[in-house]
Amino acid sequence: MMATVRYLLSFVIHMGWWGSRVVIAAIFGVRHRPGGIYDRAGRRWGRGMLRGCRIGVRVEGRDRLDPAVPVVYIANHASEIDIWALLAELPGTVRFVYKKGMDWIPLMGLAMRKAKHIPIKRQAKSLAFSAYNDAAKLIRSGVSAVVFAEGTRSRNGRLQPFKKGPFVLAIAARVPVIPVLCEGTFELMPKGSWSPKPGTITLRIGEPIPTEGLNYEERGSLADRTRVELVRMGARE
Repeated sequence: MMATVRYLLSFVIHMGWWGSRVVIAAIFGVRHRPGGIYDRAGRRWGRGMLRGCRIGVRVEGRDRLDPAVPVVYIANHASEIDIWALLAELPGTVRFVYKKGMDWIPLMGLAMRKAKHIPIKRQAKSLAFSAYNDAAKLIRSGVSAVVFAEGTRSRNGRLQPFKKGPFVLAIAARVPVIPVLCEGTFELMPKGSWSPKPGTITLRIGEPIPTEGLNYEERGSLADRTRVELVRMGARE
């Protein structure tokens, strides 16, 4: 019961504060710039959620990351905690590719749009690929994207089949793919839970996988290579 209360209070307080600051900044025409309010808001919201739910994060392989170099992060998705931890710990300007259906969430949906997170309508492939093209332009401007290639949270903590779209995005943007394993998050807060357990999770950063010279037809092999790397890093199949 107390874990649920901490979760709900953390969400309301931190989303109320940082979400409203993003929306107000957008209303007043504050521009997007590295380290600005749109970057700070996501990072501090993530940290606030982790702190409020008594969850610590250990990062392995942080030295592989250069905040000045845009990449596409491909992470497994077993828990809502994954989002908080990735926002809190990944350096530079980072935006999520997310399901457009999340836009209905009061304040959060609006704040995500104003911060230029990337909505994808997966049911319509033509619209999804158009959104990926727009996202590729954003990435080439210096923004890193985080994509859950499984498309949704795993119900059993195991790695689910990958969608090909995220790898089309990486190839179109001509930036490296970096696999990220979110380890221990399922055990603390599986899908459907509103009661995150206190504990420590690990973000394991993999070696960059280059996309230079790849074309659209090679999206499947890039997906396979990334999946193999995540399994090598400890993901459960």
